[in-house]
Formats: sequence, structure tokens, C-alpha cells
Amino acid sequence: MGTWKFDPFHTQVEFSAKHLGMMTVRGHFNEVTATGEIHPDDPTRTKVEATINTASIRTHNEQRDKDLRSSNFLEIDKFPTMTFKSTKIEHVGSDRYKVTGDLTIKGTTKPVTLNVVKYGEFNDPMMGHRIGYAAETRINRKEFGMNFDAMLDGKFVVSNEVNINIEGEIVEAAESESEVKREAGASKKS
Repeated sequence: MGTWKFDPFHTQVEFSAKHLGMMTVRGHFNEVTATGEIHPDDPTRTKVEATINTASIRTHNEQRDKDLRSSNFLEIDKFPTMTFKSTKIEHVGSDRYKVTGDLTIKGTTKPVTLNVVKYGEFNDPMMGHRIGYAAETRINRKEFGMNFDAMLDGKFVVSNEVNINIEGEIVEAAESESEVKREAGASKKS
């Protein structure tokens, strides 16, 4: 297997946190770029990298989104992206994996482990060779410099724990016919 790219139309990075310890507030990021060197038959050789545009955060509430983009949380003017780079991938049984990597938010890098499940694989001449995955983890926002603490009636307005859920399809990056022809032409001239 070679280089794969995440299909931007079939990739979702979502998060959730508790509001006042009661309601779960959910959101997502609209702009995610992810690539990888994927080896389905030998996951230990697989590497994945993702970059998220922090300004693309959405929670279906514009005022809350502005607050999340501010210095209270993501501080997008100073930190326009967050990144994840895998450091270790383990096959833990059937279609389940553990992906450990370095997550960088607001200039702070911490190791996190994603619990991953392979949903399935599809190979079609029109849609390409693709594999679907889902991943989940939990982080403490304070470990990444998001120290906003407000209380109301003895309850935290925003929980420290943030659940992260990712679903995506990766597509095998194939050389286009023009690239193959160009390389063939270059080798004839040599």
C-alpha cells in the first residue's frame, strides 16, 4: 500500500463537552486536512498526520463559536491550526486499533491515544479504493492551555473533559495517467 488521503467530503472531526454538568454541547471543525502512509496489512508501518483550521470551529451558536475562537479557548489569531501526528499504531483485535500520537493545541503538545475501528473497505473504479474508520478519545482541555473557569451556582460552565470523535474515509492516492505518461516520456529521453 502507498500514500492515502482523507476524503474531505467524508471526514468529520467532532467534539463534545458538558455545559453546567447537564447538557452536552457538540461541535465540529469544517476544515480538516489529513494524509497518511497507510499499510492495512502491517499497521505498525502506518503513519497519519492531520491539521485542523481552528477558525473553522462550529457549534450551531455564533456567540459560543466566537468565545471558543477567543483567548479563553483556541486563541485562533495566535494558533491558527492544531495538529495530530501518529507515533505508534497497534492492532488490538479484529478491526480495532490503538493510534497513539502527538496532539498539538495552542502550542502545547501532548500524547493522546485514539481508539480506532475499521468500518469497512470499498473498491470501485468511479469512487476509488477507500477504507472507512472511526476514532475516539478524551482530552482535558486545561492540559492544552484552555484554562477558562467559570462557575454558575457551584457548577462549571464548561467541563474540563472534551470527547473527540472522528469518522473518515481514506482514499488511495493513485498517480494520474498524465503523471505516468510524463514519467514514461522522461525515462525514454534518458
